[in-house]
Amino acid sequence: MRTPLSGGEPTAMNIHEYQAKTLLKEFGMPVSAGVAVMDAADARAAAESLGGPLWVVKAQIHAGGRGKGSFKEAEAGEKGGVRLAKSVDEAVAFTEAMLGRTLVTIQTGPAGKQVNRVYIEAGSDIQRELYLSMLVDRATSRVAFIVSTEGGMDIEEVAHSTPEKILTFSVDPASGISGFHGRKVAFALGLEGKQIRQCVDLIEKLYRLFMARDVSLLEINPLIVDGEGDLKCLDCKMNFDSNSLYRQKAVLEMRDETEEDPKELAASKYDLNYIALDGEIGCMVNGAGLAMATMDIIQLYGSSPANFLDVGGGATKEKVTEAFKIITADPKVKGILVNIFGGIMRCDVIAEGTIAAVKEVGLSVPLVVRLEGTNVELGKKIINESGLNVIAADNLADAAQKIVAAVKG
Repeated sequence: MRTPLSGGEPTAMNIHEYQAKTLLKEFGMPVSAGVAVMDAADARAAAESLGGPLWVVKAQIHAGGRGKGSFKEAEAGEKGGVRLAKSVDEAVAFTEAMLGRTLVTIQTGPAGKQVNRVYIEAGSDIQRELYLSMLVDRATSRVAFIVSTEGGMDIEEVAHSTPEKILTFSVDPASGISGFHGRKVAFALGLEGKQIRQCVDLIEKLYRLFMARDVSLLEINPLIVDGEGDLKCLDCKMNFDSNSLYRQKAVLEMRDETEEDPKELAASKYDLNYIALDGEIGCMVNGAGLAMATMDIIQLYGSSPANFLDVGGGATKEKVTEAFKIITADPKVKGILVNIFGGIMRCDVIAEGTIAAVKEVGLSVPLVVRLEGTNVELGKKIINESGLNVIAADNLADAAQKIVAAVKG
């Protein structure tokens, strides 16, 4: 799985490559035969079932750059999360070398991700590598296609250095997908003969899958022309709109919680909008716009946010308590800023939740609270009478300056 040329939905749910290919196959698209392996003891039977003579052994993690990645525990020469095996024994050895180890790629950061699943796939005779992706274009509110003749691991460099080799177009939702779109892709990719018909069929099926499963991003890199001159989806990355999962039960069952940030996972269970960042000041805010402004002003006054956390307009005392606990569980947090503008969200509820959380988990870092709006006086009264060491702020600028000063001091 490789980074798409344009960003997808940040809170989207991801799935593994082998799961994405299951969906491609369900909608009639050409993929190689393969078997997912969670236990090294099953690797031999999996490889033998595919027949050979070539096998591709792929580490399954929610990050791109696997082919160029390296394992933390690897010995000299044991590099790469995608390896070509020329025998069953070699496929088994590669599987054993990957499972349970930590793969570090350009997208995982230095911490890497532990490989808990491996996909053993039948090898393909690759004649050409092409690039094809789909995403929701927020600028036009349409589904957009991105295609290029330069598929493979260096597609990001192509986008940077030779953007003229990339074709982008969107589909009008009123008219939907048609053969015209498939032919447009085929001509852009330099396909000919039967490949044009295959491309028209592929594009129509991809669009149908995209709409039916509420996909937010779909990337096939590479889309190949094989030795028989046929198109085949050799790799696939797929993300889904998290707001649609209530109606996508089959997709939700593919969720691998071991691949997700534990704090973000805990937040999702309480319907909190949380994204972990690399800063030092934890934020609890109501409303996405106010949360972004809070993060910006923390940066303005010389520090950086440790998270984006929007408790929403209808948060309860229990949700606020959980939000606070998630923030304090982050070891990078050196201070906390609670910034609430009470409209639907009442300031007294925030105050009660904050106090309850502090009493439950303790408070070892500075805490600045800025409240404004509905029941603000009651909220301030609850905090002032709590006996806790909380720094009060009158406005957003004052709150940001105080928390940055407390952390830096």
